[in-house]
Amino acid sequence: MKIRAMGRTGLKVSKYCLGTMTFGPKEWGCDEATAQRILDEFVGAGGNFVDTANIYGLGLSEEITGRIIKDKRKQIVLATKCVAPMGRGPNDMGASRKHILDSIDDSLRRLGTDYVDLYQVHGFDSITPIEETMRALDDCVRSGKVRYIGCSNYTAWQIAKSNAIAREMGGARFDCSQPEYSLISRGIEYEHTPFCRNEGIGVIPYSPLGGGILTGKVRRDQAAPDGSRAAMGPSVKALLTDKNYEIAETLIRVAKRMDKTPSQVALAWTAEQKGITSPIIGARTVDQIRDNLGALDVEFDDDARQELHDVSALPAIYPYNREARVREIRAMMNLEDDG
Repeated sequence: MKIRAMGRTGLKVSKYCLGTMTFGPKEWGCDEATAQRILDEFVGAGGNFVDTANIYGLGLSEEITGRIIKDKRKQIVLATKCVAPMGRGPNDMGASRKHILDSIDDSLRRLGTDYVDLYQVHGFDSITPIEETMRALDDCVRSGKVRYIGCSNYTAWQIAKSNAIAREMGGARFDCSQPEYSLISRGIEYEHTPFCRNEGIGVIPYSPLGGGILTGKVRRDQAAPDGSRAAMGPSVKALLTDKNYEIAETLIRVAKRMDKTPSQVALAWTAEQKGITSPIIGARTVDQIRDNLGALDVEFDDDARQELHDVSALPAIYPYNREARVREIRAMMNLEDDG
């Protein structure tokens, strides 16, 4: 597995990141023994980047993750998150100083480690002042409990403002962003990924398989298979639109021509997009992680790449269509453009 730099930092992470949201929940996840085998498959393929969060299983995922990486801790780049509610109290959620400092100690205890390599704010807190959030995160770094900080589900302007405030205070900045991104969810291409590329911020997208829509198991005019994510809840069922069915069917055709699975092609597509550092892959079974790791061998020809791009392309909306027009003019004038 290839190794990539996390944005402009010196931190090196594998091309894919192992997500651990499936570790623990009995209804749709896996037990600890299976989680260990999944990790071993991932590390055996050259992976070194593991992502979890305190909210996953209300701490259970962190506990399992900590135990299964214990013997490999130094070679693992370990990431976790905070902000989601971990209790019923008014201070049991958010990006306040109290919640961040309490949460990092709780996460370290569950993970059985003295530090995490990447600590991420799981969502923007519009109530807490950004200065308070960034100072608390910087204190986590200065204390040695955290090496780098990042965010998830932030807009580009929220990252920009947070990092501007961090710079003014002389503190740590967000070096990583974790947004949703896949063939059926390309919205970050408008502004988020161009911004992160410009600022040297790593991007580790979650849900590269579109909530299971891009696994090949979801077909038009067919019920989602029992046990699949598409059959589990309204949030995923809401993705079953005509447009997404068209994308899924195109992906299946392309994958068949390439002699790969739809999941492998979808993951490889995400990993090769501009500005993407390390897509997060998750698995409930050993067979699933082995299938996902098959994405490492995917090589696109121009036809396959263009077909996937065209079927999933974003609408040309203002003001981004103006920028596209400028690029067309540059191309006509043979002026170089780094994209």
